[in-house]
Amino acid sequence: METGPRIIPRPEHNVSRAHISNNALKVMYRLRDAGYQAFLVGGGVRDLLLGREPKDFDIATDAHPEEVRQLFRNCRLIGRRFRLAHVFFGRDIVEVATFRAAGDEVGADDEESLLLLDDDGRILRDNRYGGIGDDVWRRDFTANALYYNIADFSIWDYAGGVEDIRAGVLRLIGEPEGRYREDPVRMLRAVRIANKLGFEIEPGTRDVIPRLASLLNEVPAARLFDEVVKLLLTREALANFRGLRELGLFAQLFPQT
Repeated sequence: METGPRIIPRPEHNVSRAHISNNALKVMYRLRDAGYQAFLVGGGVRDLLLGREPKDFDIATDAHPEEVRQLFRNCRLIGRRFRLAHVFFGRDIVEVATFRAAGDEVGADDEESLLLLDDDGRILRDNRYGGIGDDVWRRDFTANALYYNIADFSIWDYAGGVEDIRAGVLRLIGEPEGRYREDPVRMLRAVRIANKLGFEIEPGTRDVIPRLASLLNEVPAARLFDEVVKLLLTREALANFRGLRELGLFAQLFPQT
């Protein structure tokens, strides 16, 4: 599944180390110096391209969680659904994720422990590791699937995220229904991220949501609570409220209304 990225060299983009937190840079440099790949990934790269101040600086690497922990004494491994390394700098936490495998290829010996799906195809646990070209297909939207390489300060774009950011379009990676079934919370994230950035949701990404809204019934209440807080305790709360209603999501979250 791995295909080559479009590599955008430093002179052709506006992401600067001056706008990346010192702690995130420390983590990436140490991973690089230890012989691992280290990329700033996700919303941090997206926001920097848009000239916005990122809320978080997340890192992706080919180092496994246990290898990350060996490099950082101030590291703690968390998560069962997705195994992550948190590197602590006082109250600041830098999250480090290992590149994840793509698709459903997994050995029989590993299937039970590494990959767990429910009957609807929703991912309950997935700790299979792959390369960066696999990892990109596990991310949700093209705008969130950009990788800033600390080795040469280039941006790697596998899914057309740079063009979608320039066009103001939020687009799911892959086939929308399957991606929403993997994780129904992506429907809520589509509304929130589009309104946060002032983007339009791409029609294929948007149009299947009303039909799949009932999938939210299978999501643990704690995850839904976290997403509702992000949706309604923000400057874009009214736009999010309207978007949730238009797509049939509000009725699933608050059936008594």
